[in-house]
Amino acid sequence: MPAKLTSAMFLDRDGTLMEEADYCSDPAKVRLIPGVTEALGALKKAGFRLVIITNQSGIGRGYYSMADYEAVQKRLLELLGEGVIDATYFCPEAPEANSPRRKPSPAMVFEAARDLGLDLARSWFIGDKAIDVQCGHAAGTRAILVRTGHGHAEDAGRAEFVAKDFASAAAFILRPADASP
Repeated sequence: MPAKLTSAMFLDRDGTLMEEADYCSDPAKVRLIPGVTEALGALKKAGFRLVIITNQSGIGRGYYSMADYEAVQKRLLELLGEGVIDATYFCPEAPEANSPRRKPSPAMVFEAARDLGLDLARSWFIGDKAIDVQCGHAAGTRAILVRTGHGHAEDAGRAEFVAKDFASAAAFILRPADASP
């Protein structure tokens, strides 16, 4: 019998979990958005796998190196706590490279689902850009737009919910089934 698939939270990184730092290449500039740590803990406790899906075009544009990206990512994971994030998938190419993995393409989500045994129909994508909502829907997840980072100026499109921040998005997902939004 095949293993049971798990639901997941696919998470944009910059502007969703950490403050937008405009092509962040310095680990000292990593600042968590208030409430993120607690919200991730609540989602993890509820049984969700937590997967970061992030475009990192600064690498492809030559704004920072792969080592810079890795240092920033390491600092983020340190701040979030050991074992909180289950996996990270990133696309280092600039938009003009037309990478098939770059959001809004769902390729990184599909890769994570295959690698981690995830049930996309019971999963969510949370991000601060319309491309995050598009990516989630293209992958078959539900999607939430947060108004942090670039989200304050983004069109919510077909998002199932628009949240003021990540903590509000998590609260929406974790609300009792009989509660209204």
